[in-house]
Amino acid sequence: MILEKIQKENDIKKLTPDELARLPREIRRLLIDTVSETGGHLASNLGVVELTMALHLTFDVTKDKIVWDVGHQSYTHKILTGRWKNFSSLRQFGGLSGFPNPCENEHDTFVTGHATTSLSLGLGMAWARELKGENHHVISVIGDGSLTGGMAYEAINNASMLKKNYIIVLNDNNMSISENVGGMSKGLVRMRTSTVYKGMKESVHTTLDKIPVYGERIAASIHRTKSGIKQLLIPGMTFEQMGVLYLGPVDGHNVARMRQVFEEASQVEGPVLVHVMTKKGYGFKPAENHPARFHGADPFDKSKGIPKKLKDPTYTDIFSTVMRKFGDREKKVVAITAAMMDGTGLKRFHNMFPERFFDVGIAEEHAITFAAAMAKEGLIPVVAMYSTFLQRAYDQLLNDVCVQHLHVILAVDRAGIVGKDGVTHQGVFDISFLSSMPGMTILAPKNKWELSDMMKFAVKYDGPIAIRYPRGEACTLWKEQRAPIELGKCEELYIPSKNEQSKDGKRVMLFALGSMVKSAMEAKDILAEEGIAVSVVNARFAQPFDKEYLEKKMVKYDAIVTLEENVKSGGFGEHVAAFLCESGYQGLVHNIAVPDEFVQHGDAELLKHKLALDGEGVAETVREIYEG
Repeated sequence: MILEKIQKENDIKKLTPDELARLPREIRRLLIDTVSETGGHLASNLGVVELTMALHLTFDVTKDKIVWDVGHQSYTHKILTGRWKNFSSLRQFGGLSGFPNPCENEHDTFVTGHATTSLSLGLGMAWARELKGENHHVISVIGDGSLTGGMAYEAINNASMLKKNYIIVLNDNNMSISENVGGMSKGLVRMRTSTVYKGMKESVHTTLDKIPVYGERIAASIHRTKSGIKQLLIPGMTFEQMGVLYLGPVDGHNVARMRQVFEEASQVEGPVLVHVMTKKGYGFKPAENHPARFHGADPFDKSKGIPKKLKDPTYTDIFSTVMRKFGDREKKVVAITAAMMDGTGLKRFHNMFPERFFDVGIAEEHAITFAAAMAKEGLIPVVAMYSTFLQRAYDQLLNDVCVQHLHVILAVDRAGIVGKDGVTHQGVFDISFLSSMPGMTILAPKNKWELSDMMKFAVKYDGPIAIRYPRGEACTLWKEQRAPIELGKCEELYIPSKNEQSKDGKRVMLFALGSMVKSAMEAKDILAEEGIAVSVVNARFAQPFDKEYLEKKMVKYDAIVTLEENVKSGGFGEHVAAFLCESGYQGLVHNIAVPDEFVQHGDAELLKHKLALDGEGVAETVREIYEG
């Protein structure tokens, strides 16, 4: 096996030409074998095998710095730095991260889990290099999908002031998570045809070289006007207009050609962009044919390219169905997402109501302000976004939505512990930052029917409103307990009868929000076998929560325990505790929440167990209250 010769960084440079030619196939086999078992980002990594090899062959990764945008396409980089030996632990608890992580390997230059950051990071490192008087290369790899995000252009604009070498590698595969949209994507399509320009230029110069005396003068004149020719044949030339030299496009699956261009780029004084064209999913037909499906893949059958486990409907599936129905019933409803049509479940809405669907690209800030304007004009925008990405639009939510109390509906997908994507993707901060905004209403469903009911409530509501729901299969328990959704009102799920009171007389209420209702009900059953009876109340609203109910019932309880899948700081529990204190509650208030720390990657259920957020963990907390 060729990979056995790669024990550490730069070992790839010791391989023979024949070994280098065979290495891509071996890497792809390892990627497919591993991700089919662990799940992970497959299509993007299959597409950058040769690109990563070319970077490692051209540069010294022990000295030069490579910054991967988003970072989900860094698997080959991990393999070429000797981590192939532990690759089976990918995205497992205690194993390799699915994203770059300097704590895992010092040559992962930065933790990158969100898009459009690599250019700012690379530029900062390049300037730091100059100020420190160091001599090494800085390379930022960014996908064409990330160029739909404004932060990338802020960095490019700033890069023009740098006079020393800084290399941007544009990995152009015509995809982000879903297919790319917008003007930049169309511009890159035109740039891909620049081979016409290059071919014509070479032909012209070859011909002029044969003309004595005058040919040289004509060539010089053409050189002076080359920007005009480029403008004519490569519309926009956005990068050179912003002071960044453009090289390419180059075949992203031709290692030798990329090495040649990277060598040229390394000699440039100032910022230079190398346009590399790759195919997402390259080398594995199912991923080539369905790149979005294999962007973030669950474990799958390698021979068929289909998931190993057929899932029950997820919360995203329920949201998708509800949105399709709203498309028929509510003509004012429009759907907005930020390059996440498939992931957020809006594909069916897009197919049926394309004129009311808007994918704005990887531009969360724009998505929110865009929605605010639509709401101001009387439409009902539903913005579907993962919790971890929503936090990028805090300012727009606060100033453009909440200040004017506009009716924007936030469908906050992947809220809570998401598991294997790890620290940059855990959706455990949204309650804290959303609840800091005056007028923001926040709900969380206990099961799939409640998500449907909350969406119906949100459409009829007037004002900013967020519904947060977790990743994975939707809970199908307690179908018969479906009280109407009323603003700020909770729902009693279980209240012990007099015959079920705890043997020592202590009374505890579990005031649970969203996904934590399941943990509360599991804890209730566990404790019942020990002679401990607890009440379970479904909070439904994180803001405004049911103050009237708590004020009325608090005298009946010795302890009130809040439960949420969000960090403790600024969360639902802290707000409830503050209210109970102000109301003169004399009992114990305890908040069960995610600790105020970054949660690493691993199976979601395992992480919840370790964080004491599952039924047994909640039961243990109640036992401690009884013993205290």
